[in-house]
Amino acid sequence: MDSITQAVLGATIQSAMLGRWQGRKALLYGAMLGTLPDLDVLIDYGDAVANMTYHRGFSHSLPVLFGAALLLTWLARRLHPGYSSRRLFTTLALVLLSHPLLDSFTSYGTQLFWPLMPTPTAWSSVFIIDPLYTLPLIAAVLLGLVFGLRDKTAKTALIALALSTLYLGSTLAGKFMAEQRVEAQLIRQGIQAEALFSTPTPLNSLLWRVIVLDGAYYHEALVGWFDQQPAQLSRMPRGTALAEVLAHSAAHQRLAWFTDGMLRYDQIGAHLVVTDIRLGMTGVHPFRFDFAIQRNGEWQLHQETQHWPSPLADPRRLQVLWRRIWQADLQVPLTAWASDLEKPLLNVARQSCAAERDDC
Repeated sequence: MDSITQAVLGATIQSAMLGRWQGRKALLYGAMLGTLPDLDVLIDYGDAVANMTYHRGFSHSLPVLFGAALLLTWLARRLHPGYSSRRLFTTLALVLLSHPLLDSFTSYGTQLFWPLMPTPTAWSSVFIIDPLYTLPLIAAVLLGLVFGLRDKTAKTALIALALSTLYLGSTLAGKFMAEQRVEAQLIRQGIQAEALFSTPTPLNSLLWRVIVLDGAYYHEALVGWFDQQPAQLSRMPRGTALAEVLAHSAAHQRLAWFTDGMLRYDQIGAHLVVTDIRLGMTGVHPFRFDFAIQRNGEWQLHQETQHWPSPLADPRRLQVLWRRIWQADLQVPLTAWASDLEKPLLNVARQSCAAERDDC
């Protein structure tokens, strides 16, 4: 989730648990601890794919954070012997562990069991920014700052946590609904899905984007809570033939593991661009990578993968998606939006060429 949400979640938990003793400082301590796991973004792992796939790794590992809570409890008890060890440890563990668990509800992928290497957890039931989840927590933090952390305010923090958690649970129901409707349509059309991935559209949990891998193609569907008609599938090319170029690329293997294969391949000019189609919205995906360049008809892998810019998000498309929530019969041109991924962006080829010291 976004940093503001993680900060107010940590602040709300700590104020509910220790606000009576720490006062308003509990909000500050909780916010700092709540954002601590994301400091791994400051580490440069060497290239664009590594930076993406090593993020939410060791710093989001449940065993690592459990150990960190034990260490911080020991240090705090040394400095302030008056704390109850059990209550202090419970608070620190809840603040730290809630961060990766909340991240796991997004589409990105969180390595909860690092250093083991199962596919990163992505329950993908909330968008990375979801106001309905965050607003109760912000309200609790603001009330704590204004009125202090007296008994009534502590109860407000507990109420805010309960509301946010209930909302989080409701998003799982939305995910189940969307997948069931798409699976029913797949049966009607006789499509054997290789994999299926669902995620909310930006800033809400009422309209869902469902992706179905189907050989050299993938299908996308928008499914809303208020839909009456069957889900409509839009088919797009995946460009899987280009994946053969990357058969010996360790970076590509890691990216495929991290995304569980939810990738699209495009030749853009002389560049082989791989897109993580899970994140963002149709045609606008933040994680795209330049893996190889074609010279004299031969593909050459880059020693270090580079980030490939995504098309800019058009606010009018967000308006269309918002209208689609309430108008189930509204036709959304998903195929046309996805075709933006095939288009060269201004100056991208020139910049990449310069990086390769080519004649541009």
